[in-house]
Amino acid sequence: MVQEKGTISINTENIFPIIKKFLYSDNEIFLRELVSNAVDATQKLKRLASLGHYSKDLGELKIQVSVDAKAKTITVSDRGIGMTAEEIKKYINQIAFSGATEFLEKFKEAKDANEIIGRFGLGFYSAFMVADKVEIQTLSYQEGAEPAQWLCDGSTSFEISEGKRTETGTDVILYINAESEEFLQEHRIQEILNKYAKFLPVPVQFGTKKESVPDGEDKDGKPTYKTVDVDNIINNTVPIWTKAPSELRDEDYLDFYRELYPYSEEPLFWIHLNVDYPFNLTGVLYFPKLKNDFEIQKNKIKLFSRQVFITDEVKDIVPEFLLLLHGVIDSPDIPLNVSRSFLQADSNVKKINSYISRKVADKLNELFKKDRKAYAEKWTDIGLFVKYGAISDEKFYEKAKEFLLLTNTTNEHYTLEEYNAKVRDFQTDKDGNVIYLYTVDAEHQHSYVQAANKKDYDVLLMKSPIDTHFIHHLEMKLEKTMLKRVDADVLDKLIVKEDAAKHQLTEDETKKLKEVFEKAINNPLMKVEIESQNAGGLPVTITMEEWMRRMKDMSKAGGGMNFYGSMPDTYKVAVNANHKVITKILQAGEEQQTGMAKQAFDLALLAQGMLKGADLTAFVERSVEVI
Repeated sequence: MVQEKGTISINTENIFPIIKKFLYSDNEIFLRELVSNAVDATQKLKRLASLGHYSKDLGELKIQVSVDAKAKTITVSDRGIGMTAEEIKKYINQIAFSGATEFLEKFKEAKDANEIIGRFGLGFYSAFMVADKVEIQTLSYQEGAEPAQWLCDGSTSFEISEGKRTETGTDVILYINAESEEFLQEHRIQEILNKYAKFLPVPVQFGTKKESVPDGEDKDGKPTYKTVDVDNIINNTVPIWTKAPSELRDEDYLDFYRELYPYSEEPLFWIHLNVDYPFNLTGVLYFPKLKNDFEIQKNKIKLFSRQVFITDEVKDIVPEFLLLLHGVIDSPDIPLNVSRSFLQADSNVKKINSYISRKVADKLNELFKKDRKAYAEKWTDIGLFVKYGAISDEKFYEKAKEFLLLTNTTNEHYTLEEYNAKVRDFQTDKDGNVIYLYTVDAEHQHSYVQAANKKDYDVLLMKSPIDTHFIHHLEMKLEKTMLKRVDADVLDKLIVKEDAAKHQLTEDETKKLKEVFEKAINNPLMKVEIESQNAGGLPVTITMEEWMRRMKDMSKAGGGMNFYGSMPDTYKVAVNANHKVITKILQAGEEQQTGMAKQAFDLALLAQGMLKGADLTAFVERSVEVI
């Protein structure tokens, strides 16, 4: 072969400094790009052989990654299709830089390395992010082909000469620059391969590992073993998402989950995705057991393209409410070098998003219908997904109406339709609104729940992190239905059956009673109101209006209502004018009135869990004196 020198077809000398400088933060992807190229070359050769265009023995087709710290090189070798000198000129020198002028005009707009590499076909040239010089040794599969060598030192000059390879395939040798010597550490390369190459379809070898193998028998006939070095294949070439569901057992899905998330609890269940029209998509999504702080669970779905890992930031591909799921999605319709702007604009991505949402809804509906009892037992974990989806995805809500459950304080589960049928006869107010009562903490608000139960009212449990928003969503969706927290007011005002009867106190007695309580409480944030209630109720009840509490809860949950979040808590102190304790307070002497009112108020605080510190101590001491 005649040695040849030349310049890469590009109009500027500045392309390599830009690659090195701009892509520095993502420089580990050079290995993903080179190994992916090696996979492509290997699979092309297998395809040619299957079509009868290559008749030689394929041998053991694998990709080998090696590090020579002394020589400061990293080599990626394959036994794939190889290249002729002419193909090197075509694929390496010209195509990679066909968009170089455009690149120089637009690189400042790019947000990340993937966007640049994807837009300008620079996959191979990402090697220059970490290397001062790159060498290719290659031999094409074509009959009579000669080995070729390509050398480039990071300028636009290259050199092609006779190569050294004796068997079909390609070696890409990177001479690592001084700033990138971290990549000469084996553990660093292992880390990158574990991230990007764990499920590649061609075996990837990196170094060796010790293995015990049979070595005959001892004098008693027992087998003996010796330790040998064997190839360390770092990847599973046939992960479960590439197989048909009919080939897999539950244990296979669980084993794969443990491989992905070794320290997690076992998942609740999973969905196997497999579609080839109008886009290609395979994958397995797992429903994990959730902790209450579900924010920390995100970014657990891994996105692949032909088994090459791309990213675990999949919020444009997966509906937002399903970002809490775990698992993998693989779609060849998403390019390896994918950018955020591509994901947001691509029509296939939007179709994938809708497909995943529909598949999840179908799976949940199937589980609900197949074994409702088992489904209800998992509702604490499943409910967060379903409620999140109902709020954020209108199409999902339409399907979810069938399997969305409401749970009451006695741990009974009802669909939306069933619950409406359960309570509408008892809990409809005088204006025709069905009132759903709820508590966020049945233990803490026990006296309020008990009071409701005594009137044959049912109380829902709404204690998940998303229920503040879910309650608001239900009110928008359900006709003439309102949700009220059980401690948002006295029961007769939460579900107003008829115009309230007047109490028997005179105007002067009402005024006096209000003054007594205001003096005893001495807190402008506690608004005293004298009301006519059931004589068997509590003498004093402390409530916060539903709308105010809801605004504050939304503010805490990140609903953007910071104005309400910064406001001090204000409460209503409802004094039951029909209670005999209140009659006694009015009849007592002036000195006793304040103490009795304070005691009745503190009892109300105690019922709400609001009596603490010095106030609680003083209450206990007063109670002892009374006894």
